[in-house]
Amino acid sequence: MTRGEPQAATLDPDAFAARLGRGQRLIGIDVGSETLGLALSDVERMVATGLTTIRRTRFGRDAEALLRLAAEHRVGGLVLGLPVHLDGNEGSRAQATRAFVRNLARLTPLPMLLWDERMTTVAAERALLEADTSRKRRAALIDQVAATLILQTALDRMRRPLLQS
Repeated sequence: MTRGEPQAATLDPDAFAARLGRGQRLIGIDVGSETLGLALSDVERMVATGLTTIRRTRFGRDAEALLRLAAEHRVGGLVLGLPVHLDGNEGSRAQATRAFVRNLARLTPLPMLLWDERMTTVAAERALLEADTSRKRRAALIDQVAATLILQTALDRMRRPLLQS
């Protein structure tokens, strides 16, 4: 763990899952500069579905809206997509996401998991195109669909612990 970074932001999937209570849902978050795309898991943490998109204004308002939804849905943890470049390096978007997590960790005890979101927006766009979604509707849904993919891949991983070599 690096100095100054919240412990919750550095959990691996197994440690994150161990901190969750039985029957607690998760919220998946696609952190963008203009929106927060949100997805919600079921109580068994098997399936992720799109929840909503929050139009970003100020961090305080964004966090308040997010945490209100988390309380309303009895959420036990947050999975935030970390936008890593294809070569594995992190750029300014990843740094902005890490800053969002640091600031959010000051407001909530919920455990947080940063999840590699490479290609989720591309996959979300592809899924919406295959569903013959209009351009206007795609723009409204893309962040929710990306959050759903982020959360679903994390859920799948948490159900399948890595094999020991």
